[in-house]
Amino acid sequence: MHLTGWGRYPAVDAAPVAFPNPRALAQKLSEIGPLIAFGNGRSYGDSALAPQFLPCRQRDRFLDFDPETGLLTCEAGVLLAEIIETFLPQGWFLKVTPGTKLITVGGAIAADVHGKNHHVDGCFGDTVQSLTLMLGDGQVVRCSREENPELFRATCGGMGLTGIILEASFFLKAVPSNRIEQGTIKTTNLDETFAAFERYADWPYSVAWIDCLAKGKDLGRSLLMVGKFAPLGELTYRPRKTKTVPCDFPGFTLNSLSVRAFNALYYAKVRSRISMNFADVDSFFYPLDAINHWNRIYGRKGFVQYQFILPKAYSYAGLQEVLGTIAASGMGSFLAVLKLYGPSNGNPLSFPLEGYSLALDFKIEPGLFALLDRLDRIVLQHGGRIYLAKDARVSRETFEQGYPQIDHFRQLRSSMGLSDTFHSLQSQRLGL
Repeated sequence: MHLTGWGRYPAVDAAPVAFPNPRALAQKLSEIGPLIAFGNGRSYGDSALAPQFLPCRQRDRFLDFDPETGLLTCEAGVLLAEIIETFLPQGWFLKVTPGTKLITVGGAIAADVHGKNHHVDGCFGDTVQSLTLMLGDGQVVRCSREENPELFRATCGGMGLTGIILEASFFLKAVPSNRIEQGTIKTTNLDETFAAFERYADWPYSVAWIDCLAKGKDLGRSLLMVGKFAPLGELTYRPRKTKTVPCDFPGFTLNSLSVRAFNALYYAKVRSRISMNFADVDSFFYPLDAINHWNRIYGRKGFVQYQFILPKAYSYAGLQEVLGTIAASGMGSFLAVLKLYGPSNGNPLSFPLEGYSLALDFKIEPGLFALLDRLDRIVLQHGGRIYLAKDARVSRETFEQGYPQIDHFRQLRSSMGLSDTFHSLQSQRLGL
């Protein structure tokens, strides 16, 4: 079958491996050759692609919940959306959530995803108490910070290359309502954007849309959204109605003129310097989930999402150079999202470090990869790294410079025989 990630680039002819139950899988795992776990298909690039893949979505049972501590145990195929639908009406929400609720728990751990509150609460893996993992020889082991700690740390962010995550126990957070008190701060340049992030750093959630085609005195202008759960309100939850992009957009639809026009209108829609309102969890955390198949707007050739992070000391200079390079290229992005991060958690392949990251969507077109290679060099010159959950094309040399613990990760894989069983297109490309 034809298989892609969410960006629809690259594609691979792939065969699913039947997975009736863990016991059956364990009996034949070492005989069927390299494979990779595949959840709900929301990683952007090639991290969950391989000629053989293991569909894990059907393992979707809740196993236990402690209402005193918020500790939830479930199978790895449960969607974050299913957790919200079940537990928000009971006053619980995810401690860490990315910008889509349509990913599995196993995928959230494998990518060690982060959200708008990394500067406060860290990564998804930091909320995990323990997990069970099937190794390449079919053995099932339990991992935590106390039990098989090296394997636990390597699995949180390990892109599915340390085994098949079967179950996980992780903490939810108690919330008083289903509403978010949201503030929007309009800035006119990068100086103001950075100052606003720092001014509102005590708010648990923050994220900025940035106009990546703005130049000169407008470089780095943005709309910073900050939020926190409102103390009063209901705890009911009804998922928002969704709309669907019915077909692939023609390739000419997205160009520098249309992106520039969109950016100007989006920026102008906010008139006040500072405005406050209330939002529900779907509109605040998951605005894109309201549009089914939104990846079709980038056309048949697909797109890549490029996300990098820079240490705080070099973030301003690095972002200034990156934004200037993008604006000069004319290859703009509708989505250009800037976030503030707290300290890293030390997991070998976990993406975040203390600083700022920028995520951008680019449609596949001539000249794009040359532009991204130029951006790679700027990122490395400023001590940054690329996010593997979004990656589809970074070179092995660039990747290795951004992840200094990569040799340790490789040694662990080799010593436990994991490198013989678990591979993706990404792991082959990067020598993982």
